[in-house]
Amino acid sequence: MNPLAELDSLDIDPAAKSQVAGMIRALLEQTVHDAELLHLKDAQIQAKDAAIQAKDLKIEALTHELAHIRRIRFGAKSETLPPLQRDVFEETLDTDLAAIEAEAEQLQDGQPCGTVAKPKRPRAGRQPLPDHLPRVDHLHEPASCTCGHCGKNLVKIGEDVTEQLDVEPAKFFVRRHIRPQYACRACETVTAAPIPPAVIDGGMAAVGLLAWVMVSKYQDHLPLYRLEQIAARDKVILSRSTLADWVGRVGVALQPLAERLKWHLLQGGTLHADETPVAQLDPGSGKTRKAYLWAYRSNDLAEAGPRLIVFDYQKGRSGEHARQFLGVWKGHLMVDGYAGYKALFTDTGNSGPCTELACFAHARRKFFDLHQANQSPMAWEALQRISVLYAIEAEGKALGIEVRQQLRAAKSQPQLRAFHDWLLKTRTVTAPGGASAKALDYTLKRWPALVRYAETGHLPIDNNPVENCIRPIALGKKNWLFAGSERAAAIQTLLGTAKLNGLNPAAWLKETLEKLPVWPNSRIDELLPLTPEQITAIKQTLPEKATW
Repeated sequence: MNPLAELDSLDIDPAAKSQVAGMIRALLEQTVHDAELLHLKDAQIQAKDAAIQAKDLKIEALTHELAHIRRIRFGAKSETLPPLQRDVFEETLDTDLAAIEAEAEQLQDGQPCGTVAKPKRPRAGRQPLPDHLPRVDHLHEPASCTCGHCGKNLVKIGEDVTEQLDVEPAKFFVRRHIRPQYACRACETVTAAPIPPAVIDGGMAAVGLLAWVMVSKYQDHLPLYRLEQIAARDKVILSRSTLADWVGRVGVALQPLAERLKWHLLQGGTLHADETPVAQLDPGSGKTRKAYLWAYRSNDLAEAGPRLIVFDYQKGRSGEHARQFLGVWKGHLMVDGYAGYKALFTDTGNSGPCTELACFAHARRKFFDLHQANQSPMAWEALQRISVLYAIEAEGKALGIEVRQQLRAAKSQPQLRAFHDWLLKTRTVTAPGGASAKALDYTLKRWPALVRYAETGHLPIDNNPVENCIRPIALGKKNWLFAGSERAAAIQTLLGTAKLNGLNPAAWLKETLEKLPVWPNSRIDELLPLTPEQITAIKQTLPEKATW
């Protein structure tokens, strides 16, 4: 309705009509102005709401990041739920309790009283000593073979045997190789036995000492200066430069074995891959630079075969290093979310692309960090759903491939479908940009690669096998500062594989260094850190004239 038009239809005085029309126009202009102000206020409120939401998301992200950093820096690294409280003074407490018990026993023995002594409490947790350890017997006979009461001869009716565990620390000794020289009077020639071949020609280190240095450095994470101090306690001078020279030369000698393990690793159809940074000395600058130790692991769920871990030292983290290591290999590759691996799954070269397997442990870690930061109910629900998947994997761990595939089809796949539906539904009601949205998006983006394992009976659910192999490297990074790249990777490869297959790395390395100088290249598989049964199986599966 137009008020001015209605005004014209009224029969009133023209002066009054003009005055009323002016008032109506003023009111209409004020209404339009108020509407514009209201619209402007609404726009300002929306802008402020958006700014507040952005700040809330930023605060949530920073809170989540701070909680994650605090947990990594000060808290327990385990991702078990619920987290267990660990007593940092547990070892000291046990030590003090043992000392108090010993003092109490001494006081009780020194001051006997008429009361009945409380029987000693058996120590909980003591395990029987291993049967394979050698026994050194100490026979304790009585001072006299006659009875102290009546003087007659004693008769043995039994014996009491008590076992104590003992150890001999690194004991240095000298091996003397004596080569008698014989002369022939007739032709005036001199004959002597040849010098025994050694890994380091003319070196003073026997294989036992070399094995001790390698295992101490790369398995026990002892820097070379500590080995130098250990030797000095026995007045044996081993300089760090000499020890470093031994490490380099042994690494060169063992390189063919590491290359052979790589060849066997690439015969498998499924691999784990991961990488970790290591500090390396930059010659001439007096500083260190960041290098990377790439790790490739065999699949434990595949057909029966040895467990292999191969380390590859590279100066960078480019995905090209993984491409060069794998070469023409193609198969299922289990990796984390690092973008450097993506080219392997899109390559259209002669070998074709690899098939990506995503790690459920990494997806779970996003929700775990979110729950640790703010006790998110959404994250807790995701963790519970993922724990069901891992429970199914634990149930099928000891099963064969076909039976495990049936188990996954019956239990895992329905759980995965329900989990995916829940993720999609939850994401639609989650504000974008926050930690919750990032955790959901990480899983949804990788969903096809995450669920691929459940379609088979031999593919792994996560990348934990290779991560467990490289985790101890964090303890020894400073030890490798001057180790020298590929040689350290070769030693790590062999010792790590020996450990995976249940061998004693020190015993295997010592025996291998004894055989290596004269061992034929055609029988190199027999020197690998594998069990005799695994070596026999490998020899039976290889063609007669296999090359590598």
